[in-house]
Amino acid sequence: MPEGHSVHRITRQFERNFVGHVVHASSPQGRFAEGAADLDGRRMTDARAVGKQMFLGFEGDRWLRVHLGMYGAWDFAGDILMDATIAAANGRMGQTNQRGTFLESPNPDAVVLDAAGENSITSIGAPRRTRLRMSESEKEGDGLDTFPPEPIGQVRVRLLTDTVCADLRGPTACEVLDPAQVEQVVAKLGPDPLIDSGQAAEDRFAASVTRKPTPIGLLLMDQNVVAGIGNVYRAELLFRARQNPHTPGRQVPEEHVRHLWRDWAKLLRIGVETGQMMTMDDLDPEAFRAAMANRADRHWVYKREGLPCRVCGTNIVVEEMGARKLYWCPYCQA
Repeated sequence: MPEGHSVHRITRQFERNFVGHVVHASSPQGRFAEGAADLDGRRMTDARAVGKQMFLGFEGDRWLRVHLGMYGAWDFAGDILMDATIAAANGRMGQTNQRGTFLESPNPDAVVLDAAGENSITSIGAPRRTRLRMSESEKEGDGLDTFPPEPIGQVRVRLLTDTVCADLRGPTACEVLDPAQVEQVVAKLGPDPLIDSGQAAEDRFAASVTRKPTPIGLLLMDQNVVAGIGNVYRAELLFRARQNPHTPGRQVPEEHVRHLWRDWAKLLRIGVETGQMMTMDDLDPEAFRAAMANRADRHWVYKREGLPCRVCGTNIVVEEMGARKLYWCPYCQA
């Protein structure tokens, strides 16, 4: 499932390629025909992400809310700006991008960010007309013979400008809302450090966690408590804090809860900037390059069941918590 960093990066693609342009909306699949007709011909005015949800604003106070869920993804085609996330994911924005990003330079300090905070393995300033395919088995083509391309698969909604096309497949939620309805959705979500970066957001998170009897490992996945954390970040945050995932929230010391919030803010920023869920610190240049390219070198505990802990040597265990796999070290996180 896409986690918060992916949704923020997808939003950036819409900010750079769609906001300010008149958009033609359609539903090739037919399941979103009414909503697409409502948006068709309107200018996109805004693109926002809150946790795992994104909101695209249009003239006339119309908003498209999308929650990708387990299977949703955006495909982009046309004169798009290539960044490391798109290149590594073959354009299928919304996946966790665990396959890796290969950096040309082994030096992490050489990763150059542009004004939009993007890093690129190609020329970020030059749009390139291409078709970015939807599946991992398909490779990026040499170019588009025609534009816009024919829809591939079950496209719920297509957003099209004169130069760029975005196709959405398999979302959990896709609906048109008015501003009041958007506020209702956002009000139910916990704070997102990229949106709520002040002390009030940290205080809200700490107060919510420390009054609940629910295990901290479940609270971090509760989007009403904190927005954007998924299975990967949960496991890694808890290990980095040496926190037992089964401890009830109200028994976790408040200073530890606040540390979790600040660490989440840090890792989320790194994820948005690099396009990877990089959770290991202080890597030398070669180790950083390897970690960017390969999940096995990037995480402390996630997907490492049965392997020795990188710190203590105890085998990492996996169990089910909240209908998702939880990876943790029973010694470091005792």
